[in-house]
Amino acid sequence: MSLASVGFGVDVGFCLGRVTRKSCTYSPVCALRKDFWDLGGRICRQRKLVNITRPSFSCAHFGRISYRCASSTSSSADSVKMASQSPQEQVEAAFGSWKSPINADLVSASTKRYGGNAVDSQGRLIWCEGRPWEGGRYVLMRQGLEPGSPAEDITPQGYNVRTVVHEYGGGAFAVGGDFLVFSNHKDQRLYKQSLKADRVPVVLTPDYGEKKVRYADGVIDERNNRYITVREDERVAGREATNEIVAVQLNGDPRADPKVLVKGNDFYAYPRISPDGKKLSWMEWSHPNMPWDRTSVWVGDITSNGDVANATCIAGGDEDVVEAPSEPRWSPAGELYFVSDRNNGWWNLYRWESTKNKVEPLYPLEAEFTRPLWTFGNSNFGFILSKESELQNKVVCTYRQRGVSVLGLLDVSTRSFSEIETPFCDISGLTTAGEYVYISAGSTFYPECIAKVNLLKKRGGNEYSISWTSFEANIENFRPYISVPEVLEFQTKVDGETAFVNFYPPVNADYKPPPGEKPPLLLRSHGGPTGEAKTALSFSYQYWTSRGWAIADVNYSGSTGYGRSYRERLRGQWGVRDVEDCCTCADFLSKQGLVDGKRLCIDGRSAGGYTTLAAMVFSNTFAAGCSLYGLSQLSGFGEETHKFESRYINILAGADKDESALYNRSPINFVENFSCPIILFQGLEDKVVPPNQARLIYEAVKRKGLPVALIEYEGEQHGFLKAGNIKYTLEQEMVFFARVIGGFKVADNVTPVHIYNFDD
Repeated sequence: MSLASVGFGVDVGFCLGRVTRKSCTYSPVCALRKDFWDLGGRICRQRKLVNITRPSFSCAHFGRISYRCASSTSSSADSVKMASQSPQEQVEAAFGSWKSPINADLVSASTKRYGGNAVDSQGRLIWCEGRPWEGGRYVLMRQGLEPGSPAEDITPQGYNVRTVVHEYGGGAFAVGGDFLVFSNHKDQRLYKQSLKADRVPVVLTPDYGEKKVRYADGVIDERNNRYITVREDERVAGREATNEIVAVQLNGDPRADPKVLVKGNDFYAYPRISPDGKKLSWMEWSHPNMPWDRTSVWVGDITSNGDVANATCIAGGDEDVVEAPSEPRWSPAGELYFVSDRNNGWWNLYRWESTKNKVEPLYPLEAEFTRPLWTFGNSNFGFILSKESELQNKVVCTYRQRGVSVLGLLDVSTRSFSEIETPFCDISGLTTAGEYVYISAGSTFYPECIAKVNLLKKRGGNEYSISWTSFEANIENFRPYISVPEVLEFQTKVDGETAFVNFYPPVNADYKPPPGEKPPLLLRSHGGPTGEAKTALSFSYQYWTSRGWAIADVNYSGSTGYGRSYRERLRGQWGVRDVEDCCTCADFLSKQGLVDGKRLCIDGRSAGGYTTLAAMVFSNTFAAGCSLYGLSQLSGFGEETHKFESRYINILAGADKDESALYNRSPINFVENFSCPIILFQGLEDKVVPPNQARLIYEAVKRKGLPVALIEYEGEQHGFLKAGNIKYTLEQEMVFFARVIGGFKVADNVTPVHIYNFDD
């Protein structure tokens, strides 16, 4: 049955268990305590219904994800109507005009960013957090020594723990016993810092000037007293950057060049040392591939003088086997594990038997046990360092099915998987500490946090405590204004293929809409485009929905989380399949009566900004759009952007087979087809999408006579980190849409930016 031909309205999965609240004390640091919940029953699994493979989940504070399937008997406007219901007196006001306590100041200044975690020699958690109120500075924090004691900053003022390898960074620090090594953003040099009394960072690498040399994804080599890491080197002008795996002495001369261990390929990641210190494993790939296309995993011997010899490819070396192995990691027993999509097109767990030089699958499943390597440091499985019998031969891991994360224990000896119930729908960033695992997680009612999970059931395991939360304010105060997404599946323009959207209806306990009115829609095209729209709570989304907007966050063809075949739908079809899916989704929601078909807006960041521009040029679906550091001209982009993505565009657009594809898919070449207003935002230090991309489309649309605005930010790169700029962007985008599509006035007092061809 075609899901696009009938109405929605019947929830097909609900939580059959019950949740009993023992206590309900929210605080900026801990909203979930070890004795917080008594999770009764089991999560519902409805596997016999149309296209449903994951359950709904309901929890008093963490919300619900439900899948919906077709029903010709439902009322198409039920979702919008029900979302606004409240027992208290409500004010009737137009969608989009509602006043909300979730304001731009709250979103921009209170939301911290997560930058990875690790555990020190005492078992204390260390994590990296980004602070918009400090201009986007990243600092390392450490858990208090005693339970309940406050966390401490361990990064001194003047330092910023951030690397720009591949421009997107990640893997900016590593912990080794009683010290750590980190990359400092200002000069991109490596520093060693003691975790004891004297915490003054000591520089380890030379000053090459102007951030020409960067480091990421390192590991401590205790046997040789050094730091093995990925280096990106741009010292030779006019030549593409060189990527290598190098060794940096921990007590050497900081003026000495690091020792090169592995070189010759275009890209490297995950240098990891075996427990005995005698072997090094790593991941590598070459142009024109991205790390989710084709990669390989290697193992080499570390010689007595510290070199790497006898390099052997253990996965990805067979040209007849298409795979993208990732996350090589040694077990405590010295076995190498990794994730690959070699057999079934899904990223599953594998183990390499060194004695037989054989790779074996551990748990085949139509699910993704890793994520695309946009940033260094992905960690989706780990080894349990506990002597408890019930944890022997177990690997803790997380996988995703249709946008929902599952945490569990894989018994390697029996090849069986036991799920660990959690209230989270998005899980990554696993770090083990004895019988505990720390995870970066979030739910539909709780934003990104670091949760500590007890793996021992016989000791009251599977209890959760929050070690860090990205949101400082009391979340309980905002529950009446939080919209919980529903995952909808819709038919694409390709027969037999569907795509997915996370649909957020407008929610505000203080307001109700006039009878018969439908909300304006903001459709979001995620970045990447090999990325993913997630369902975990984001207050930047709630900023819109609590004011009376509906949001459709589309996992269009090409998104991750659905296997290789879904991911590769966009190969050669960028600007076609993504645009079609976004337009089809908007039309679908409009026809179902969930949104106002005359007030459809679209926005996107980076590659999502390109999809936004392409949708405004190659279709007439939307009434207005917003591109945040998006591409407008594909031709020549490979020469302007950074090394990591320099060949990506050709493959996505199909220019490797058709030279005219870059021209034909570039919105700048078809400005005459623009038919609606647009606002653009751009960072002036962006090396991924250079600022001229935004200026080109701005000038062209301005000449055409359509309403257009361009906002540029000094000091911002690819993505905005400063609180003031995040706030300004949120407010100006909403006010821009309100002014150009009509039907309501924004309740907030915001001075709008000048719109050319509108305010003139």
